Amino acid sequence: MEKRSRNAAATRQAILESAVTAFTKRGYDGVGVREIAADAGVTAMLVNRYFGSKEGLFTEVVDTAFAPPTMIPDNPEVPVRLARATAEALVARTAPGAEHLGPFELMLRSAANPRAADIIRAGIERHVGARFAAGLEGPDAQERAEVGLALLAGVWLMRTVIGTPALRDSQTPVLTDRLAAMLSVVVDP
Repeated sequence: MEKRSRNAAATRQAILESAVTAFTKRGYDGVGVREIAADAGVTAMLVNRYFGSKEGLFTEVVDTAFAPPTMIPDNPEVPVRLARATAEALVARTAPGAEHLGPFELMLRSAANPRAADIIRAGIERHVGARFAAGLEGPDAQERAEVGLALLAGVWLMRTVIGTPALRDSQTPVLTDRLAAMLSVVVDP
C-alpha cells in the first residue's frame, strides 16, 4: 500500500475514484472495502471513517455516477429538443469504441443486490430521472420519464453489452432519427 500525504479532500477523492472503478467493473457484491482501500492507498478503517460503510460509499458512488448530465440534458429548450438531444447522446455514448457508460455498467453489475438496487433507484430518481421528468410537460411526467429511461437502458444493453448486429452496426443518423422518434412519444404529453 502506497503511503498517502495527509490531505483529507485528496484522500476522500482517491477513495471515491477507486470505488467508482471497482463497483463499475465488478458490481456491489463483487468488491469489498479492503480492495477499494488498497487501490486508494488507504486502510479500510479510513474508508469507513469517510463514508461510514460499504453501503454509504456505494451511495456516494451512485450519486457521483448519475449526477452529471451525460444522457439527459440539463435544460432542453423545448420537449422536441429533449428527445433529439437524448437520442444523439445515447447513440454517441454507445457507438463502437466509445467510452464506457459508467452509470449503466454500475447499474447492470450491481442491481442483483436488493440494497444496491434501492440505492440505484434513489440515485436515478434524484438525478437522471428528475432531469428527464423536469424536461417533460403535461401529465404523468414521472411515468413517461421512466419509460424513456427504460428505452435508453434497453438500447444501451442491446447495443453494447449483448452487441446485437442491427443495433451495433446501425448508421448513426438513422439510429438517432429512430430513437428521437421513439422518445418523442414519451416526451409529448
